[in-house]
Amino acid sequence: MDGLFNTSFKAVKSENIPLPIKLRPETLDEFVGQEHLLGKGKPLRKIIESDKIPSLIFYGPPGCGKTALALIIAKMTKKHFVSLNAVTATVSDVREVINSARERLKRDGKGTILFLDEISHFNKLQQDALLKDVEEGIITLICATIHNPFFYINTPLLSRSLLFEFKPLSEKEIASIIENAIKNKKGLGNYKIKITKESIQFISKRSQGDARKALNILEFCVLTGEPNKDGYILIDLDKVKECVDKYYIYDSKDDSHYDTISAFIKSMRGSDPDSALYYLAKMLVSGEDPRFIARRMLIFASEDIGNADPRALILASSCYQSIEVVGMPESRIILAQTVIYLSTAPKCNSSYIAIENAIKEIENERVEEVPEHLRGTGYKGAEKLGRGIGYKYPHEYSGSYVIQKYKEGDKKFYFPKDIGYESKIKKFLEQIEKLKNESRENKNKTENKENKRTT
Repeated sequence: MDGLFNTSFKAVKSENIPLPIKLRPETLDEFVGQEHLLGKGKPLRKIIESDKIPSLIFYGPPGCGKTALALIIAKMTKKHFVSLNAVTATVSDVREVINSARERLKRDGKGTILFLDEISHFNKLQQDALLKDVEEGIITLICATIHNPFFYINTPLLSRSLLFEFKPLSEKEIASIIENAIKNKKGLGNYKIKITKESIQFISKRSQGDARKALNILEFCVLTGEPNKDGYILIDLDKVKECVDKYYIYDSKDDSHYDTISAFIKSMRGSDPDSALYYLAKMLVSGEDPRFIARRMLIFASEDIGNADPRALILASSCYQSIEVVGMPESRIILAQTVIYLSTAPKCNSSYIAIENAIKEIENERVEEVPEHLRGTGYKGAEKLGRGIGYKYPHEYSGSYVIQKYKEGDKKFYFPKDIGYESKIKKFLEQIEKLKNESRENKNKTENKENKRTT
């Protein structure tokens, strides 16, 4: 078990080691990025420098330094350090580490840090195998994951750890890593390289804050480049674009999937078609299923526009059916047209609020019986039971409306707004309410006359 800590690369020839591995920082001062965690005086830096390390969870996107920081801790700590990857490790591997840690603690009084990379690949039972020994202090657990720990890590394990969120590196930070890679003898410093400023900027943008991706692109450009007559490998913008394959901005299972669709919906709700189109493009480039996008637009058309513009739901439904028939890439045009319409349509959530209010009433209050005159009459014996007797058929009355009771209570759930077509609905319901009030007034007058006559 003592040999588990990052010794595998020693047996590999230097030229076969990927550039991101060669250039992993060895000290906190060499580490680039995560200033909010590792800047002078920041909590995580203090924890590492004090060597009083509790169980930690490093959460963030690929290539932002989670594993690199764990290996810096390995160099700085006085504790024994063991590294496992949850993709390939088994429960027996974990138990072997824990048993060795227990013996080491008993024999030498020396603690053990277990670094478990990609912990999200461990299922619930595998994660549960760690709980007892983490709680008892047999091991200090450091986990790394690109997936949201609140979804992928057991709650008991979360409660026993400090969570630190890593951010994607900035373009400036990526650029500094690229420049260091070209100069550093451990990296590409032995090559004669000329790289344009535009190329560095392009790689920095396309890497999406992922240092590993940026270094892989750079290394590929160098290894496929031909030296000129002066022996220099020229890396210009054309060369970089040639070496950058089509890429996906995010995985459909990670947080960006949910964050992007959330931003997409909120941009349409905020009547910002440009932002909505940007997030639409981001989802399409990342390989998002167009039907998933169209389904969310269907919901949006009803929840956020509703009867302010009833055509929105019709168009969203048509959009969904159309992309089923047309397919990609042409469906992007249909999606874009619908996004623009939904973004610029009047917004009203009255329908959403109405059904929420009605459901709340059903869940919290006594459920009303259906009035006798509204009950079904389509069976033999209904009349004997008094079903439907006294029901007034609205189409037999002027304006296809007649006043009658449709439920026992008079509580309202729907409150239309003066927005778009819903303003017409509001006026219609106000007219209905006026008729009801006049009917009540007439009824009261009649009852008062009857009372006076009786007395």
